Amino acid sequence: MEPNSLLDAILDEAGISHAGLALHVNQLGRQRGLALRYEHTAVARWLKGQRPRGQVPDLICEVLSERLHRAVGLDDIGLSRPGVRRVPDTPLSGFVERATALWRSDEQQRPHVLSAPALTGTSAVIPVWEWENPPEDADVSRDGLTRVSMADIEMLRAARTHYEQMYRKAGGIATRTRVVGFLNTEAAPLLRGSYTDATGRQLHRATGGLVAVAGICAYDSDALGLAQRYFHQALRLAKASGDRGLGAYIIALLVNQSLFVREYRQAVAFAEAALRTAGPQITPALAADLYAMQAKAYARLGDGASALSCIRRAEAAAERIRPGQEPDETDYVQPGLVNVQVAEALLSLGDLRAAREHADAAVDTPAHDRGRVHRLAMLTHIELRQGDADQAVANAAQMTEQARGMESQRLRDRLRAVREHLSETGGTATEEAADLIDEALRVPL
Repeated sequence: MEPNSLLDAILDEAGISHAGLALHVNQLGRQRGLALRYEHTAVARWLKGQRPRGQVPDLICEVLSERLHRAVGLDDIGLSRPGVRRVPDTPLSGFVERATALWRSDEQQRPHVLSAPALTGTSAVIPVWEWENPPEDADVSRDGLTRVSMADIEMLRAARTHYEQMYRKAGGIATRTRVVGFLNTEAAPLLRGSYTDATGRQLHRATGGLVAVAGICAYDSDALGLAQRYFHQALRLAKASGDRGLGAYIIALLVNQSLFVREYRQAVAFAEAALRTAGPQITPALAADLYAMQAKAYARLGDGASALSCIRRAEAAAERIRPGQEPDETDYVQPGLVNVQVAEALLSLGDLRAAREHADAAVDTPAHDRGRVHRLAMLTHIELRQGDADQAVANAAQMTEQARGMESQRLRDRLRAVREHLSETGGTATEEAADLIDEALRVPL
């Protein structure tokens, strides 16, 4: 079930508690001849996505309309009639209200939003399909109270860079509350503001980049369902902007998450969709990353020929990367990133020698702190597989020191995996390195 962020947001606006809503619905129901006995637990279920039965959705609308002194409909509380399916080209205004409701629920740490499971099957695929296919947004202009200027859009762009750098240095757990707070206080009013079609395209692009960072931080915080929803929102904003390259970048984030949850066929399909649909708007850096992730997915599926083919394409694309000719979003594809991705694919294929060469090359290339942790972790794993325990211990110690100060579940996953490999190897030196990792993991996030 999809969390009902619209209902959550409007309850917050009305200043009514879960128990208070249940009480008012029961009272209004009795006036209609209904014997209702709802409690706060029922409201909690509605917020998680369960639809109340019978006339109850209409009663909720009545309660909230009276409280807010305005008409509140079923669409406003996320409880449209059963069987009424939203069409793919949902108007942007409706999308904005649903998106900003999610941001508000996240900022307020609503449990039903933070713990929402990731969508699977058709529900996971539809946002990508909608990005790929018509109809396009013919006009994204809007009339609102505040006129959006280019200075506002530049502020959003600067914020994206700021929070991305914060994420790299401090981790997603520490950064997420900051970027989500910014979305609520700064981005949401701008999306509801007044702008021409041309300005609106740039506004949606800048906001999409910020929402993608929020998704990255949620993913790094292990809130996988929330991360996916942010990525889907960013993809819709990218479509409104008309920038296919931005959409392909966001799909690359979905590919990465698919790999993490072991949805390897989905990872291959999503990467192929990005490469196919963005076409000439795919930059060399993004193409290199998408092909490298496809290689990892194929390797996990046991398709060595396809994995090696994707590795060659990734390496060819990486050779075409030119500094200063990439958009800000693909700055993460730094020298050495493709090497570590390829090393992981080759490791899955059992080619330890070639994997070691790529991992060595990745570690020998300068990278930001977060990237360096991942590269050292991969090299350590390969070295242990090859029996080079002394070098693995040295790299494990360096990796652990590099990770200090970062609040990231994904980096903790890396540390735990390296610790497990060290423990399996045995020996005094590896045990000391494992203890060093234990000490770092002892600090709670």
